[in-house]
Amino acid sequence: MPELPEVETTVRGVAPAILGRCLSRVIVRQPRLRWPIPVGLAEQLQGQVVQRVERRAKYLLLRLDEGTLLIHLGMSGSLRLMTEICAPGPHDHFDLEFGNYCLRFRDPRRFGALLWTTAPIGQHPLLAHLGPEPLSDEFNGQHLYSRSQGRRSAIKSFIMDGKIVVGVGNIYANESLFLSGIHPHRPSGHVSLARYERLASTIKQVLESAIAQGGTTLRDFHNQEGNPGYFAQRLLVYGKNGSPCPQCTTPIRQRRIGQRSSYFCARCQR
Repeated sequence: MPELPEVETTVRGVAPAILGRCLSRVIVRQPRLRWPIPVGLAEQLQGQVVQRVERRAKYLLLRLDEGTLLIHLGMSGSLRLMTEICAPGPHDHFDLEFGNYCLRFRDPRRFGALLWTTAPIGQHPLLAHLGPEPLSDEFNGQHLYSRSQGRRSAIKSFIMDGKIVVGVGNIYANESLFLSGIHPHRPSGHVSLARYERLASTIKQVLESAIAQGGTTLRDFHNQEGNPGYFAQRLLVYGKNGSPCPQCTTPIRQRRIGQRSSYFCARCQR
């Protein structure tokens, strides 16, 4: 599924085109997404101006005059920025038109979402209990160390918990733990502050690198222009079961942790 770098790439790609523009028309073709698109939302949004384009966790936030649109890409969704509007396909569920620009949402699996709120965005039920952004100053080794005390859960599951830190999905958790030399199954409460400081720094570096390269290529994911991301070309351990470790040549192993595939080097990661 699209992870934080893919969403950040989308935000940075669409913001210059729609910031300050009036939402001239909303076309809803399929309201039955992960949560139903509210009846009458198209009429309510028409004429409002985009004041800011932001991201919180994996949600795109379009701050309009009277509230905020929350867009989630789900498992296989994408937003395409179009200057020439073509006929929609069977999985093109809604369009947001801004004069000559159109944001078209495509989602074959319909796990995405389009939600609207007029309340302060930090109070929204989907966002209210989230942890800090991984690229913010609030996220650091001390934060991870403090939150890990007394926990027995695997460290990989710990850093993928959105209440601890948002947006560290499966791919980036695998890569960050490998580069930090931490075994993904190690109990989160048995990691020192020094190792957490290194892990927090590595998570930032891995995510920033992925954002710079346009996100990670997945089977269904394309960026807002319809092009695949490129970070997958540089993955070190994810999806490489049996391949030689890039540091010591020991075969990479695979294990299920928290119902997710985990890849690691038993020699380099402790």
